[in-house]
Amino acid sequence: MRIRTLLPAALAAVSTLAACGEVAKLPVEAGMGPHPELPAPNTTLIPTVNTAKAVGWADGAQPTPASGLAVTAYARDLDHPRWLYVLPNGDVLVAETNAPPKPDEAPGGLKNWAAGIVMKRAGARTDSANRITLLRGLGQDGAAQSRSVLLEGLNSPFGMALVGDQLYVANADAVLRFPYQPGQTHITAPGVKVTDLPAGINHHWTKNLIASPDGKKLYASVGSNSNVAENGMQIEEGRAAIWEIDVASGAKRLYASGLRNPVGMAWAPDGKTLWTAVNERDELGSDLVPDYMTSVQDGGFYGWPYSYFGQHVDTRVKPPRPDLVAKAIVPDYALGPHTASLGLAWSGDAQLAPFTHGMFVGQHGSWNRDPRSGYKVIYVPFTDNRPDGAAQDVLTGFLDAAGQAQGRPVGVAVDRQGGLLVADDVGNVIWRVSGKP
Repeated sequence: MRIRTLLPAALAAVSTLAACGEVAKLPVEAGMGPHPELPAPNTTLIPTVNTAKAVGWADGAQPTPASGLAVTAYARDLDHPRWLYVLPNGDVLVAETNAPPKPDEAPGGLKNWAAGIVMKRAGARTDSANRITLLRGLGQDGAAQSRSVLLEGLNSPFGMALVGDQLYVANADAVLRFPYQPGQTHITAPGVKVTDLPAGINHHWTKNLIASPDGKKLYASVGSNSNVAENGMQIEEGRAAIWEIDVASGAKRLYASGLRNPVGMAWAPDGKTLWTAVNERDELGSDLVPDYMTSVQDGGFYGWPYSYFGQHVDTRVKPPRPDLVAKAIVPDYALGPHTASLGLAWSGDAQLAPFTHGMFVGQHGSWNRDPRSGYKVIYVPFTDNRPDGAAQDVLTGFLDAAGQAQGRPVGVAVDRQGGLLVADDVGNVIWRVSGKP
C-alpha cells in the first residue's frame, strides 16, 4: 500500500521537475553537422525533464517513412528489442534485452530516484529477457517467416559479431563466444568468456561489438558510469571508451577514450575507418551538448568528462584537466542535442534511393530537452569516407499528436535484400523500410 500511495506523488514530482526546466532557444538543426552552434551552458537548479510517455502503437498505427519508401512490421511482440545483427545467410539476430539489476553499491539519492521514475515512464524499466532471437526469411507481407530463440540465459546482451564459425556476444560484463554453423536456429553450447568488460554500476550498460574486416580484432564500446564523473573518476576506469580485443588471444587494449557513451559502430566504405555514434552529456540546457558521430582515431581522446566538442570546458568537472582538454579531438559530425543517437549503420547495399551512400542513425529520443528531439531515424550522406551534407529524415512518427512515444528507434541494420531494419524497444517491433514496389 505504501508504494501505491507514493507513486502518484512521484509522478507529480516528475511533472513538477519538467515544469521547472528551461526551453531551447535554437532549433535541433542548429546543433547538427560538422560545425554545430554551441551556445553558453544554461544550467538550472532543477534540470529539464521532458521524457515522452511510452504508450506503444495502436492497432494499425506505424511510423512514417520518407517519400518514395514503405514500412512494414518485420516482427512484432518482441520483448524490448534493442540491437540487430544480420548474418551472412540473411538471418537477422535481435537482442531482446534491458539493463541488469543495479548493484547494492550504486550511488543513490533523490536524483537517481527521480531518474528511475523517468525511465519507467519512458518504457525503459522492464526486466531483461536476456536472449537473442533469430528471424528468418521475408514474406510477401514484409514479415519474417520464422522466429526462434538462438541464445538465452545471457546477461543483458547487446552487441553481436560473427567471425568465422564463432559468434561473439557482448554481455553487460563480458564478451562471450559461441560455436555457430550457418543455418543454425538454436545454440545449446555454453559460452566461453573471451574477456571481461568494465561493469558494476552500469549507468550506461550497453556494450556493443564490431569485428574488423579481416576478423582479427573485435571492438567493444563501453559507456560511462555517470553524466560527468560526479561520482569520481575511480568508477570510470576503462569506461567512456572503445576497446580493441585480439580475437586469437582475448587480450585487449584501450583503442579510444573520452567518448561518454559510444554505442553504434560501423566501418566506412574504405573498410579501414571505424565510426561510432556517441551520446554526449546532459544538464547544460536544451541546446547542449549535441550527440555526434565521428571517425575513431587509434589512441584518440574525445574530451569526456573534461570538455565537449573539442576544447569546450565543462566547469562542473573537478579537478579540471587542461592537459587532456588540449588533446581533445573535435568530432566529425554533430547529431543534435539530446537526440540519444544510438544506432549506426553504413548504407551498404541498401535499395533505398536516395539513401545509398551514407550512415543511418537511430535516434532514441531526448529526456533533457524542451521541446523534444530525436525519436526518429535519420540519414547522413557521405562523399567517399566523409559526411557531406545535411541529415535527412528516413523514419519519423514515433511520437503521436500528444507527444507520447508510440515507439523509440534504437538499433539499425541493412538486411540482405537491401531494406533497413529498425529495432523499436517501446513498440516491441522490428520495422523494415523498403523501396515501394
